[in-house]
Amino acid sequence: MDKFNVLQDIITSRRSTKPAVFNGRKIDDQQIQRLLTLATWAPTHANTEPWRFIVYSGDAVRQFCQQHAQLYRQNTPPEKFNEAKYEKQQHNGDKASHLIAVYMQRGANPNITGLEEICATAAAVQNILLGAEALGLAVLWSTGGVTLAPAMKDYLGLHEEDHMIGLLYLGYTDEPAKPGRRLPAEAKTKWIAHLSPL
Repeated sequence: MDKFNVLQDIITSRRSTKPAVFNGRKIDDQQIQRLLTLATWAPTHANTEPWRFIVYSGDAVRQFCQQHAQLYRQNTPPEKFNEAKYEKQQHNGDKASHLIAVYMQRGANPNITGLEEICATAAAVQNILLGAEALGLAVLWSTGGVTLAPAMKDYLGLHEEDHMIGLLYLGYTDEPAKPGRRLPAEAKTKWIAHLSPL
């Protein structure tokens, strides 16, 4: 199989897997390190490498999820608070092996926009997701609870100009992958072969 076909198979096989269907089996830390190394090869304007990772393992996974649930309760107005969401945040780590908080750390180069740095960090996440698929790992890229709220930035000690990109729950699952659903590229593409002069 040539490189394109291998890559195509990994990309089209990748699925998001909810932590509720993880089986509790632990991932070796070296596998997580391999994924983080892949992440560092994401495209980055001027080599700013704005991606940052906080890796939780062992007891810290469940403890983080419990604290995340408390942050959700404390920072959600009563009329918007949802008990089911609270319970979900509490138990997301019950069968997860690792949890990675991903954020963009804003650099000092004024020529690189914040949007470019966010896109670079999202590309780093995609590298992790594809690497996880290649290793047979289950992953959910989540922005639930207060992941994107100021409360999470405060909790993690981020600067005002930094941005949370999401939480990655990693583990193993025995559930078979569901078929993917995507519109064909043609439905979202316009081809232009010639432009008139301005």
